[in-house]
Amino acid sequence: MLRLELTEGAWSLHQSHWCIIMANTTLERCLIVFFRLAMGWTFLYAASHQVFDPEFTVVGFLNHTKTFHNLFAVFTTPMLAGTTTFLVEYGHLMIGLSLVFGLTVRVSASFGVMLMLIYWMAHLDWPFVENKNNFLFDYHLVYGGVLVYLIVKRAGHVFGLDGWIEKTPFIARHPALRPLTS
Repeated sequence: MLRLELTEGAWSLHQSHWCIIMANTTLERCLIVFFRLAMGWTFLYAASHQVFDPEFTVVGFLNHTKTFHNLFAVFTTPMLAGTTTFLVEYGHLMIGLSLVFGLTVRVSASFGVMLMLIYWMAHLDWPFVENKNNFLFDYHLVYGGVLVYLIVKRAGHVFGLDGWIEKTPFIARHPALRPLTS
């Protein structure tokens, strides 16, 4: 029998004799804040080179994809290139701000994971990623893993705004918004 329980700040998963508990030690909280800020900075830095450069476009990068070229070529057409560029620029900006401030981290980190998987696919030159030093695995998948960690650990509640926003009367009056900050 598999049973999931919520105890004082930790999830427990029980099946016969094994148990996984996510602890909330000071070290773990420090790591969560470090990873959240590091990933936030990574997205903000990428956005700074895109949002503030009027010449930036995704077309040059997407035209050079190899393994999934036909999939990404659609986004380089004149009809979609502007929209795709806008979504990349401001997606990076919004994900970065969300992670830095710890607001709606689960939502933004989910979009970040999706972006990292798309970037991994775009850099793929089967079986290598970006260059011959990366066999199937590169930093995009590592970043995606860190973002999944932040989702699982509810990183916005660790020195972030999610924990504060979740307790406001506005969220109490509008419970449908609770998943955005939980």
